[in-house]
Amino acid sequence: MFIEPEITGVNRGWIEVICGSMFSGKTEELIRRLKRVKIANRNVELFKPEIDTRYAINDIVSHNSSAMAGTPVNNSQNILLLAQDADVIGIDEAQFFDAEIVHVCETLANRGMRVIVAGLDMDYLGKPFGPMPQLLAVADYITKLHAICMKCGNIASLSYRKIANAEQLLLGESDKYEPRCRKCYAEGMEEQKKLLSNK
Repeated sequence: MFIEPEITGVNRGWIEVICGSMFSGKTEELIRRLKRVKIANRNVELFKPEIDTRYAINDIVSHNSSAMAGTPVNNSQNILLLAQDADVIGIDEAQFFDAEIVHVCETLANRGMRVIVAGLDMDYLGKPFGPMPQLLAVADYITKLHAICMKCGNIASLSYRKIANAEQLLLGESDKYEPRCRKCYAEGMEEQKKLLSNK
């Protein structure tokens, strides 16, 4: 569990990144941290990419149905405009933002704000996803969460896509994705290759 660093004196900003596969609890952890901040009467702003409408238009909702009011934005620069009076900024599904999200997070942290970012570190092919590698590089604190493999029950760190679709950005839930361990993920990808070659 992440324990917030004890900072005394003037406001000092930093960037926390919560990453992992689908169904690993990233949004749940983001919401948990922000609720703790609200208990301390700090001003919180929460953002998500406008394209993520899976559970709600405005709210940030985890697969476990934990929810918190947020603001959808279509461009990471809008976060700078909307977050001016906040002490703590939460950003969900960071992998879907444009590359400028890295600069936005650094700018906010340099203003003395605590920035908490959650996102998939890898896409369905097991490749670094969007701006997440750069965010992980500039983060002061990183938490990598794991799910449970739906095939064997071991620790899972990969998001396996269950349907044939080559688009990197494909929104979905358990109907399209499941968490898998490295071994079961590789076996599934091999099965998909065989199916495609037989067509």
